[in-house]
Amino acid sequence: MLNALRSRGVDAHPFDPAARGLEEFIVERFDRAFIVLHGRFGEDGPVQGVLEWLGVRYTGSGVLGSALAMDKLRTKLLWQASGLPTPPHELLHADDADLRAVASRLGLPLMVKPVNEGSSLGMSKVRDAGLLDEAYALAVNYDRAVMAEKFIEGTELTIGILGDEPLPIIKLETSRDFYDYQAKYVANDTRYILPCGLPPAREREIQALCLEAFRALDCSGWGRVDLMLDRVGAPFLLEVNTAPGMTDHSLVPMAARAAGMSYEDLCLRILEGAHVG
Repeated sequence: MLNALRSRGVDAHPFDPAARGLEEFIVERFDRAFIVLHGRFGEDGPVQGVLEWLGVRYTGSGVLGSALAMDKLRTKLLWQASGLPTPPHELLHADDADLRAVASRLGLPLMVKPVNEGSSLGMSKVRDAGLLDEAYALAVNYDRAVMAEKFIEGTELTIGILGDEPLPIIKLETSRDFYDYQAKYVANDTRYILPCGLPPAREREIQALCLEAFRALDCSGWGRVDLMLDRVGAPFLLEVNTAPGMTDHSLVPMAARAAGMSYEDLCLRILEGAHVG
């Protein structure tokens, strides 16, 4: 991204808050910040809040949108309140009886996931209620809040959002049990199908749903919405990523290319959308 911005004449400089204190950021007097931090403190609102306090324009969602999108439980509660489709879910507790009661109410298989985490870290697909305690133990290593979500059998899709425009839909296929960390970052047999194969009118409907889901969380600027289509084609929203990967082979750049936008132009479009709050 740094090279892409510089190639278009932007006076861009790297700044890693893990290596440099914010006092250095203030001294540099940057005009705006292109946020590419992932996970907690970079993607869930704190950095956005600091930049607002400093009066520095930044890319992506604001404090509220960033915080809500990182919190899978509150994401789903807001979508449900807005009448948007998302898989049934429940918050989990360590008690064995509770785990089995949740499995009975939601049905199997289930996805067990940390509420505040990304990149599919700590997630498990559970087909047997007897394995729920193991899945819970894994997830709670990443976050004290753990949720179960009914697994939707069907087609996984992802939709990039750029400003007020949804990008072309990408269909994801993996030989693994689900699109987990290995499928995202390690496996070389994950398939990204673009065009996604949906009829044009149906693709526009799904894009409109994802844009509505993005806005319902007060997200803005750019991001990515993930969802499933069940076996009869009904959509179920999964989550929003407010700082998606931006390597030249990541999903948002892939969709932008399909829309006729170069990687460099994509970086400039995102930067142009920088705002304060």
